[in-house]
Amino acid sequence: MLDYAWLMLAFPALGTLIIALFGTRLGKRVVGWLAPAMVALSFGVAVWMFVTLLGLPAEERSHQVMLWSWMTAGKFHVDLALLIDPLSITMALVVTGVGFLIHVYSIGYMHDDPRVPRFFAYMNFFILMMLTLVLANNYLQMYVGWEGVGLASYLLIGFWFEKPSAADAGKKAFLVNRIGDFGMALALMFIWTSVGTLQFSEVFARVQTQWAPGSTIAVTVTMLLLLAATGKSAQLPLYVWLPDAMEGPTPVSALIHAATMVTAGVYMIARSHVLFGLAPTSAAWVAGVGAATALFAATIALTHTDLKRILAYSTISQLGYMFMAVGVGAYASGIFHLATHAFFKALLFLAAGSVMHALAGELDIRKMGNLRAKLPITYWTFAIGAAALAGIPLFSGFFSKDEILWYAWQKSSVLWLVGLVTAVLTAIYAFRAVFVPFWGQERDRKLFSHAHESPRVMTAPLVILAIGAALAGYIGLPRLSLIEGWLEPVFATPGAEGVAAEATATAEAGAVAGHGSIEWVLLALSALVALGGLYLAYRAFVVDTDIPKRVRASLGWFARLVENKYYVDEAYNLIFVQSTRDLAGWLADVFDQRGIDGAVNGIAGITGWVGAQARRLQTGLVGLYALSILFGAVALVAWLVIR
Repeated sequence: MLDYAWLMLAFPALGTLIIALFGTRLGKRVVGWLAPAMVALSFGVAVWMFVTLLGLPAEERSHQVMLWSWMTAGKFHVDLALLIDPLSITMALVVTGVGFLIHVYSIGYMHDDPRVPRFFAYMNFFILMMLTLVLANNYLQMYVGWEGVGLASYLLIGFWFEKPSAADAGKKAFLVNRIGDFGMALALMFIWTSVGTLQFSEVFARVQTQWAPGSTIAVTVTMLLLLAATGKSAQLPLYVWLPDAMEGPTPVSALIHAATMVTAGVYMIARSHVLFGLAPTSAAWVAGVGAATALFAATIALTHTDLKRILAYSTISQLGYMFMAVGVGAYASGIFHLATHAFFKALLFLAAGSVMHALAGELDIRKMGNLRAKLPITYWTFAIGAAALAGIPLFSGFFSKDEILWYAWQKSSVLWLVGLVTAVLTAIYAFRAVFVPFWGQERDRKLFSHAHESPRVMTAPLVILAIGAALAGYIGLPRLSLIEGWLEPVFATPGAEGVAAEATATAEAGAVAGHGSIEWVLLALSALVALGGLYLAYRAFVVDTDIPKRVRASLGWFARLVENKYYVDEAYNLIFVQSTRDLAGWLADVFDQRGIDGAVNGIAGITGWVGAQARRLQTGLVGLYALSILFGAVALVAWLVIR
């Protein structure tokens, strides 16, 4: 049965092809249901694969589906094949399951857009490329999906290309990701030249005997992979494209943040866990980058007033938690948080889109207020998503985030402390996004008077995602974690040696040690932190709304620094964008015109002057020509005599 896994790719590919070729003839209504149907069928196949794998012994839950021989050039050979194992199927379930709900929501959200067929063709293509990435059995095929999701994001972020801000955001996402993609390409070249293959199982088997732990090649390859991951998963310093990606339609934001592009980096590191196990320095960098990004982005989310950008910086921060998890060797915990995050972040973005739908596109939370009276379904589902994001006890984010903090504690108290502080900030900004728009008094009566609940085709996905955001965490309950047992065959690599084995065993050792009292103490502390953040948000944004002003005034320059996003975009613009423009201007105005054109024109001028001077010798007087011949003959004889 596992040999039919290719159908997961076939359905969205077919949807993309049909809609791209015949979408305008089929019409909005048909296209609007065809695209979600293709993703639903792909989800059905993913469930089928999951059930089939679940019925096999743990050691047999890895299956290669050979499609055809792809490339052969001398010793270089790559097949087009699929790897069906617990990790790839978990990712496929997230991509297709959450992706399907986002597609359904898009039917209502994009109803009035004149380019609906193009939108759904791009959305199906996005799903296809993400599945290509997560189901690949080799690095080159993964790279195809890696670049494919980059192309899809460019097309969808800039979908409303008539808006300069949207067009610029699409280009920014594409260009920033080129930096990370360059690192990915180099890493693949190093892997091939070092071990002579790109197939995952063969690479992992060979590096354990050919790469020494901490060797130059191991560190080089994994640091390049980290560079690639920071681009796709929007981590420091390549995170700047993701907030601007909010210029695209809201379903695109939900798809990018929850189910597709930004999760690619986390998945790639988890899939490459054997390589990172042989490079503890690189693994430490992964955890450090994740912790720094989590705290950095959370502080910015506290100050933003654009609802979607608050959620965008929240995604960057939560991805930091996932990086921290895979960096300390808790790969299953990182994937667990990826799965729970997919539910509550898709929910939050789609609920934000419902708010936009009700308020004619308005996103400034300072203009909102008391929206729970007009948008009850949107309010309650958004509140559930915020509770899961904040890590409120019994909601999904609480279990997955606490598990990451527990493993971080075992590895480094500094990582744990950064994660804990970030958890407080997360709870504050999550409920700020609840209290300011949905509580209090209406701030703009015109907006409030026109507010209305979204149609059922939009609210139904919100309800389903809210159920997932509330309950998905129970698959990872302490001591009873189903997801760790499910993913264990992937990360417990047979035959792993040295540091690789140690890194793989870190999570397992932590799980055993976690049965002690320390884990329960840290669990209680995490719960108190989340509830404390909720209380602080309630005090600051409901009880005494002057508190934020007083805090801002007391922080002075630091508050202005955070409100301006640490001036990172301005610094990048000055160092890279403006300097590139200045160089291009100098090349065009000086080097090209005065240098290249000047040299060409100068040669032409000299040639013309020489020709003009030579023309004077052509007088047409025969006597003068005879006299010139005489002088020439005399000069020649004189030269011969003297010599």
